[in-house]
Amino acid sequence: MNTTDTTDKVREHYSASGLVARLKTVLSATIAEDQPLTVAQLAPLDQFHIRGIQATAELAGVAGLDRASRVLDVGCGVGGPTRYLAATFDCKVTGVDLSPGFIDAAAYLSERCGLAHKTTFEVADALHLPFEANTFDVVFLQHVAMNVEDRAALYAEIRRVLSPGGRFATYDVVLRDGDVVYPVPWARDASTSFVRTETDTRQDLENAGFSAAVWRDDTRLATDWFKAVAENGPSSSGPNLSAIVGPEFVARTRNLARNLGENRLGVVSAILKRN
Repeated sequence: MNTTDTTDKVREHYSASGLVARLKTVLSATIAEDQPLTVAQLAPLDQFHIRGIQATAELAGVAGLDRASRVLDVGCGVGGPTRYLAATFDCKVTGVDLSPGFIDAAAYLSERCGLAHKTTFEVADALHLPFEANTFDVVFLQHVAMNVEDRAALYAEIRRVLSPGGRFATYDVVLRDGDVVYPVPWARDASTSFVRTETDTRQDLENAGFSAAVWRDDTRLATDWFKAVAENGPSSSGPNLSAIVGPEFVARTRNLARNLGENRLGVVSAILKRN
């Protein structure tokens, strides 16, 4: 399968037609349409990665952001991390994603949060970012690389848009021992899943011109988080990711927890500097 075919299959996996209307309906059950939303209220719904907004906050806390930072969120989904960064650091953040439905939803939710002036969203392929070289000071990539077969091209493109000395904040799933049990949140089967080992991932990043300032194994944190959710239930009784993922949400996340618990997969977070 060539790169274009793979990208099309990934885009199809994240297709989200009519998502804005669906979100309006789901949110209206607890918050009136004419009422503003907060980043915290949306966190159970718009943080499409393990440990949710807590993981985003931890990664952002060591990424060196400030009000002047120019930030890119690659694979932004419906914009949860984009809004968190903009609201927390008062900086301008651009989010890109393959899915037009996600981008429409991201813009709608940012408007509801009063963050439209700080966030910009557009449909784009991570392998062909529509920005000039040296445009951003920080690039975020959370639970995205698993869908990208050509890691060398991905990391080279991220390096291209980073300014000299810029930081690359990544949080992704890595391959450990055994076969992955599907479906998982990012793929129904292995045809759109390209999970690599931690060693290979780090080597890919170094080959692309990055050096690690922070490199952390978050697998234990991830498994503990899944156990807590299983024991205590979701932290919020309001809208959650099932509103976006649909009826397969529970089965996919259960398989992800199993893969982590059986050491088939691991989780790594890192801050890398552009050499």
